[in-house]
Amino acid sequence: MAREPLPIGTWGRISTRVERTDAKGKAVSYLSKANFRDHDGRVRDVTAFGKSKTAAERRLLEKLQDRARTNQSGQLTSMHKINHLLDLWEKRFEAMVADGTRSPTSLDTYRRALKNHIRPALGELRIGEATTPRLDTVLTKIKTRAGAPTAKTCRAILSGAMSLAVRYGATSVNPVREVDAIEAKPKNQPRALTAEEVTLLRTSLAADQRAVQADLPDLVTFMLGTGVRIGEALAVHWHQIDLDAGTVKITHTIARIPGEGLLRKTTKSRAGKRVLSLPRWAVSMLRARHAAGIRLDDPIFADTHGGYRDPSNTRRALRTALSPVGSTARRNLGLTLRALRRKARLTRKEVAAALGWPQTRIELIETGRIKVDHQLVVDLVKTYNITLDDSPTLEAETDAASQPAESDKLAWIRSHALRKTTATALDDAGHTARQIADQLGQAKVSITQDVYLGRRAANPAAAEALEHAFDDPDLI
Repeated sequence: MAREPLPIGTWGRISTRVERTDAKGKAVSYLSKANFRDHDGRVRDVTAFGKSKTAAERRLLEKLQDRARTNQSGQLTSMHKINHLLDLWEKRFEAMVADGTRSPTSLDTYRRALKNHIRPALGELRIGEATTPRLDTVLTKIKTRAGAPTAKTCRAILSGAMSLAVRYGATSVNPVREVDAIEAKPKNQPRALTAEEVTLLRTSLAADQRAVQADLPDLVTFMLGTGVRIGEALAVHWHQIDLDAGTVKITHTIARIPGEGLLRKTTKSRAGKRVLSLPRWAVSMLRARHAAGIRLDDPIFADTHGGYRDPSNTRRALRTALSPVGSTARRNLGLTLRALRRKARLTRKEVAAALGWPQTRIELIETGRIKVDHQLVVDLVKTYNITLDDSPTLEAETDAASQPAESDKLAWIRSHALRKTTATALDDAGHTARQIADQLGQAKVSITQDVYLGRRAANPAAAEALEHAFDDPDLI
């Protein structure tokens, strides 16, 4: 009966013999040899030398293990660790980024999920040990600890990696397919600005010196007039604007890639490349900027040095501007709290670290740009060794500052609300969901409908139709 062939990527029995002796006949070199079945199916001899039998066999074993790893371009086994599978998946994704079929920002997001969640939980397991119950348990823990959006990202990565394992022969089925879908409710329902809120927003930005210095009024006007993402707005060059025709070409976006800095890259999908018509008020704004003297290869919304602006920094500036000084009382309280912090010889960074707050929150409080309440001030001044109940003047300032202000109406707005506002305005004007999706640069109409269109009241014509359908006095 014929002997069973070696499995691909494995080796047979290791044999060792004396290769060389010295003048006295003492062995000074040993040769170890084994048959290795390569991944092309051929069996080849692999050898290694050593000064002792043990050293020769150890070196041969290392060579055999390295050969098994480096030659498995077309195959994995269920005994390989998941970390190795994830390495292969990450390299394939890097290649897709290099080809332009995937976004570098997506790669950055996936790398964070791999580092912080997937590798610590599953990396040392074998591929064959990645069962559906085990993966479901891990994803449930990630959802509890880090939130549903992070868990959805991890599930997508694991699904792609295990699909790769199926193609490479390490497993017969993808265990992630049977894991429950992760439902992530949006933090906020789609909400668009009303006409009154748009007017209040533009008036507030124009009156805010810091917002004007950050070039926010014109940027917000451009985003409302086009519905583009903030990164897309920052990537537009002057040569992409046709003021006579009133159009703009959207082809790129700005993204910050770790280790590479700011990049102007193509939009993440073909649907993102589009030519948009501009409303007259947006054209007027651009003409005013154009008259100041520009170069065609400059970005429209440049930084102070004429280069690209960082989308994250721009969002931060917009958040600050959309938390405007609410009242004199709020501003006075902020000045008092800043004086108390300085008296305690503490920096904003030190206070934020002590409270576990973002540092920007301390700045917003001290500049009167955030609505405060009694408990917030109690927690804050405690770090200054002050008790609010023992400070009647400070307590009175806190009560006055906690009163509502007109500017609080803007505090909920984020940059994506501008896209929702544009989408909802087009919806109200009778544009189809496909037309609105094309305006926003989205390939899937369902995303436009679910995320970007503000909900209307139920169909008013429904009541009239039902009246005619069931027009029976006895039912009344």
